[in-house]
Amino acid sequence: MAHSSNRILDDLSRLFADAAGAASGARREVETIFRAQAEKFLKEMDVVTREEFEAMRDIATTARDENERLARRVDALEARLVKFMSRPE
Repeated sequence: MAHSSNRILDDLSRLFADAAGAASGARREVETIFRAQAEKFLKEMDVVTREEFEAMRDIATTARDENERLARRVDALEARLVKFMSRPE
């Protein structure tokens, strides 16, 4: 009886192992399908990539820095102009 009991347990063990393998394969397949659909959806939504976003962020930072530099230069030139215009003739 112990021998047949072990055989039943071995068969059940194999059955569960096969089921787990099939479930794992199904999970991978579902993940692959989901990922493909998500990528398709994002492409259709015309969403920018991280690389494009970071490139634009760098451009905006450079432009802001240049704008601040030019604003300081304009302020200095205006101060010189005010000083020049207020001189007695």
